[in-house]
Amino acid sequence: MLIGVPRESAAGETRVAATPETVKKLKAQGHVLRIERGAGLGASVTDEAYTAVGAEIVDRAQAFAADLLLKVKSPNAEELALIKTGTALVGMLNPFDRDGLQAMASAGLTSFALEAAPRTSRAQSMDVLSSQANIAGYKAVMIAADKYQRFFPMLMTAAGTVKAARVVILGVGVAGLQAIATAKRLGAVIEASDVRPSVKEQVESLGAKFIDVAYETDEEKEAAVGVGGYARPMPQSWLDRQKVEVAKRVAQADVVITTALIPGRAAPVLVSEDMVKSMKPGSVIVDLAAPNGGNCPLTEAGTTVVKHGVTLVGETNLPALVAADASALYARNILDFLKLVISKEGTFQVPMDDDIVAACLVTQAGEVTRKA
Repeated sequence: MLIGVPRESAAGETRVAATPETVKKLKAQGHVLRIERGAGLGASVTDEAYTAVGAEIVDRAQAFAADLLLKVKSPNAEELALIKTGTALVGMLNPFDRDGLQAMASAGLTSFALEAAPRTSRAQSMDVLSSQANIAGYKAVMIAADKYQRFFPMLMTAAGTVKAARVVILGVGVAGLQAIATAKRLGAVIEASDVRPSVKEQVESLGAKFIDVAYETDEEKEAAVGVGGYARPMPQSWLDRQKVEVAKRVAQADVVITTALIPGRAAPVLVSEDMVKSMKPGSVIVDLAAPNGGNCPLTEAGTTVVKHGVTLVGETNLPALVAADASALYARNILDFLKLVISKEGTFQVPMDDDIVAACLVTQAGEVTRKA
């Protein structure tokens, strides 16, 4: 099979969908790999590294002229014009973007959005959301440490003692847990909050204190459990009590990292403007939900601003700031998914009896297959 890996054209996107490691494995299976010239440079992968494992370095048109395309982001209009009808596409294609899906369907693509993979044990190795969120949580802390004008660890010096930074992490999914672990390594004092009581043990095992908010009704308890590994919107009564507890911690915090995202929905507001006003001058908020509106209404997507003396970081693509490792993990996610859609004979297939394939399939035969 002819597999193409084009260079990503989205602004700020430095990742690449295949690395020499995964290219070598696909080549060993008998596939022909065509990599667009310069596709891996943003992730510190040279063209020579690809040719060393048997890939062909080609121009943009040749990279898109493949039977199977591997991408990071959805193709734009210019890229769609280069793709032939019937091509298979695998990438992070934003399954909640109906216009984007319709454009791919109209182009006659058989498309798979890996973000739609179910949160099951079998799909773990293909879970792009987790692999990239892990990197985002790490990078969020590193950015916070850079923006914060004091030390993270406690230091005892001849000139006096420096107190450890107080870090509050809101939303304890994959990104939040990695943020806790990274901040702990840097010596910070950490508190964390999440709507799911099940994460308390994980938070404490990493050395952070969990911000407890009691559940007073059966409705609150059921919502807290979540569905399919994702949090559900909590009842307003619980959110009001959580807001009070979180506000107390935020006012004392030096760094706040927010990670709360619900797929297909606007990000919930966790840090209000009043809470920002209560923070100490020089404090930092890193808002991982910036692409979906932000967990703080003062966050500005794609930029860093200072409001009420607090630095708010609204980076929208943190994994792309750690492109080498982000690409390595993402490329392995793709490689494992391809095992489901490429037969032992090397032909492309769409086994709809496979729950992972069925969940990821978003366009086929000119139609959007994913329900709204």
